[in-house]
Amino acid sequence: MTSRHLIETEDAPSSDATTPRMAELVREMLLEIGEDVDRDGLKRTPDRVARAWQDLTSGYAKDPEKVLNGALFDVVYDEMVIVKDIEVFSLCEHHMLPFFGKIHVAYLPDKKVVGLSKIARVVEIFARRLQIQERLTSQIAETIQKAISPVGVGVVCEARHLCMMMRGVEKQHSSAITSTMLGAFRENVQTREEFLSLVGARG
Repeated sequence: MTSRHLIETEDAPSSDATTPRMAELVREMLLEIGEDVDRDGLKRTPDRVARAWQDLTSGYAKDPEKVLNGALFDVVYDEMVIVKDIEVFSLCEHHMLPFFGKIHVAYLPDKKVVGLSKIARVVEIFARRLQIQERLTSQIAETIQKAISPVGVGVVCEARHLCMMMRGVEKQHSSAITSTMLGAFRENVQTREEFLSLVGARG
């Protein structure tokens, strides 16, 4: 089996809107840790943090299935499609600290393919929510499976977590690898190994 090996990235969306209530909560938090919220460096921080959080959690307001369903194409193509090295940034739901890394997505089409940029967009939507890496990985795979009904889907996520690097065990060089394999990627060892080999997944 041959494979189409593609690299896709997209810029994250930004938001200029602000939530006064969120900004006020940030201000209260700064006061709680003993900061002077009226000093020059912090005067506008509550508004900046509120805007940043709206951006970082913008995935709650978006429907990944609609993104995929709006870019489906009928084709005669039955080889593996891979979108490799999609950069991902998300927030761990346990400590609300960032984790970041790369996600590799592959699927075997069955009469339909989806626009390549839409796969990166789906990753972005799920990443812009409070997450755990395991759920992020499975949500991407399950959404693609549901939207285009391929022969199989494989997703691998390799990420580093600041909740491990900055606090707790403080292991700065540790990383986590998670995967979800559906259909042929779970049932067929050759298909799974081809995918893992092409994306260079460790372990």
